[in-house]
Amino acid sequence: MSKKITSRQENYSDWYIDIVLQAELADYSPVKGCMVIRPRGYALWELMQRALDDMFKETGHQNAYFPLLIPESFIQKEAEHVEGFAPELAVVTHGGGEKLEEPLVIRPTSETIIWSMYKKWIQSYRDLPLLINQWANVLRWEKRTRLFLRTTEFLWQEGHTAHADADEAREETLRMLGVYKTFAEEFMAMPVLTGKKSDAEKFAGAVETYAIEALMQDRKALQAGTSHFLGQNFAKAFDVTYQTAAGELEYVWASSWGVSTRLVGALIMTHSDDRGLVLPPKLAPTQVVVVPIFKNETKASVLDYAGSFYDEIRSEFRCLIDKDENNSPGWKFAEWEMRGVPVRVEIGPRDMENGKVMVVRRDTGEKILSDRGEAQELIRTLITDIQQSLFDRAKAFQEENTKEISSYSELLEFFAGDGGFAVVPWDGEPESEAKVKAETKATIRVLPEGNEEAAQGRLCAISGKAAQHMAVFAKSY
Repeated sequence: MSKKITSRQENYSDWYIDIVLQAELADYSPVKGCMVIRPRGYALWELMQRALDDMFKETGHQNAYFPLLIPESFIQKEAEHVEGFAPELAVVTHGGGEKLEEPLVIRPTSETIIWSMYKKWIQSYRDLPLLINQWANVLRWEKRTRLFLRTTEFLWQEGHTAHADADEAREETLRMLGVYKTFAEEFMAMPVLTGKKSDAEKFAGAVETYAIEALMQDRKALQAGTSHFLGQNFAKAFDVTYQTAAGELEYVWASSWGVSTRLVGALIMTHSDDRGLVLPPKLAPTQVVVVPIFKNETKASVLDYAGSFYDEIRSEFRCLIDKDENNSPGWKFAEWEMRGVPVRVEIGPRDMENGKVMVVRRDTGEKILSDRGEAQELIRTLITDIQQSLFDRAKAFQEENTKEISSYSELLEFFAGDGGFAVVPWDGEPESEAKVKAETKATIRVLPEGNEEAAQGRLCAISGKAAQHMAVFAKSY
């Protein structure tokens, strides 16, 4: 191989970092805890952003932008919110060489600055619903960081919506959870569980938090997106009211929802292998790479043949042609595997003479010798098949590592071993949840839809009391 990657079995954490660095997705910043997103990594984020942005606009949302700096007094207005974020805040106390009259917080999230503006913009029921999304960076002073998965500064989108009643705000919360699930499964080829968070795991300032949770190859869960029903908490904190059709004043109801560059890390850990990055075609910055194989005497003719084939397919696929003369074909094959390109087309002198091309799948390594005239249709079929195959493989892995557990000893044994998603009858008590976390480091990832009905007649695996929920526990990032 062109570059060394630690195997997943040897050290999963090192394997992940090796892929991020060797595939040139990101690098460490001079500022501790921050990262530099390199062009290949940013190209991935751009494709994610483009797909999600289209989905947001299809559901009626508009983009806006709000300031990076937030008055400290705004953060203080919502007590639960400030308590949740206090340890992570970065505060600016001086500007232009002078001490500021009021310190400014670098945004950890934008509820407070946005709701201060909503107070100005919302007067009547005619102003509702207000459906706004922001693409931005945020900063949270994280103590333990890992490229893409948890960094001090990261990129994300945050939707913030205002509604006339609770039902509409809840409907919005669940609609956007559905958008995230669709994106994860149809674009990222990453199966997810959806459901509500327990009170211990919900967003600071939310009434209810919902999430999509994915299972990584090390059998740890990754929270890949969240959607929050905020009730009237922020409306009351910022006195945002509207006049109803009957002329009465009511507080506005709210939702917020977001995903971040953490999705790039999720993509890596869901699909990649010991040869490097594996990308689903819908999000691969390069879907097809054409690699001419030549010696001095065949260089011109092979490059001409490969170049004309590249010209034939470039309008349909995101593709590149590798004309590198300094490295061997084997080195180049390994390099493109490292970068996760879904389809590689190899063209040598014999292929040229016979009117053929060799088409190689990144996910399985399968090689298919194709007539040149049929290759574009073959690549089209493979692009679709690879996308589905990656999802099917990840879904099978999730199902194989999801276990329904009925006793506490079984739960302890499960997390002492490989782990995964444990579906557990839970009494709904914070003490039972905290006990599992303290003894196994596993937490409740989601309470799936229909979990209360499924729990009826069961006993809590932790306390032995009547179960109120079927909870999905897992160790997580």
